[in-house]
Amino acid sequence: MLTISLFFLSGSIKAQTTFVRLSTSKGNILIKLYDETPHHRDNFVRLVKKGLFRDQEFNRVIKDFVSQGGELDETILKREKLNPNVPAERLAAEIRTELFHKKGALGAGRDDNPEKSSFLDQIYLVQGKIQTDAELDALEVKKGIKFSASQREVYKKIGGIPRLDNDYTVFGEIIEGLAVAEAINAVATDKNDRPLKKEAFTITILDKKEIRKPVKQ
Repeated sequence: MLTISLFFLSGSIKAQTTFVRLSTSKGNILIKLYDETPHHRDNFVRLVKKGLFRDQEFNRVIKDFVSQGGELDETILKREKLNPNVPAERLAAEIRTELFHKKGALGAGRDDNPEKSSFLDQIYLVQGKIQTDAELDALEVKKGIKFSASQREVYKKIGGIPRLDNDYTVFGEIIEGLAVAEAINAVATDKNDRPLKKEAFTITILDKKEIRKPVKQ
């Protein structure tokens, strides 16, 4: 896993332009944001610069599924219901077949709107499970999609949530600190999937010098 992580990290620096650090009580997570989803990337960077993701918390953690942070669905939808004359704010979907819900992917949460547009400030880290060829075959039939050979390889080796593909925007991925994300996803929660102990995090944008450091280690 370390070799794979370093391989992706060294390639990521050449291919992508924006990296962030998610600092948690369990360690740091390094994430690259995809240039292929520029609106989600830029919206996320804007919110980070505004301080929205400073001392935030993982407020919904579902084991072997996702670890979610930012504003909850219920809070967003309640506010919108109380202000029916104010247009709902959503970010147009940037769903690309090559950006998929492998373990470690960063996605944007949303409600069940038909356009599949995203909430502005709700994110999730994919945990998921190892998939089999039979499970992937069944999903292809059910969803009318086709997984590439490389996607199948990833889903069978490290896992993910392929049933979310083509329905939610994936706009980044973990390139270092996957074990930290696993630890967060394993915390004890209540019946509403909220961690029993606050799992706080702060997100910062990295400069080029900070990005290169892990590659030299």
